[in-house]
Amino acid sequence: MDKAKNNQKLPDFFKPLFWSYDFDSLDLVKNQKTIILATINFGDLKHWHWLKDCYGATAIAEILGDVSATELKRRAGKLAELLFKVKLNHAPRGTH
Repeated sequence: MDKAKNNQKLPDFFKPLFWSYDFDSLDLVKNQKTIILATINFGDLKHWHWLKDCYGATAIAEILGDVSATELKRRAGKLAELLFKVKLNHAPRGTH
């Protein structure tokens, strides 16, 4: 997370991903989970590369391992599982 420590702001090319947030107040450390999930859900390859360079694959995998699979778009979640070598938490189906 070298970039996150040195520069507490997201690059401007992330603005379209965070249209519903106060972009200038997002902090790379404090809002790490939000940034990772939104980038995986809505980002393109350029965003994903930056994310991995900033946080590292291990930190991203830890975040993904702690969230429910429903927090990610289906296709994005499958790709994240492959790239970050993590198994998403799928809620068991009911017995009804």
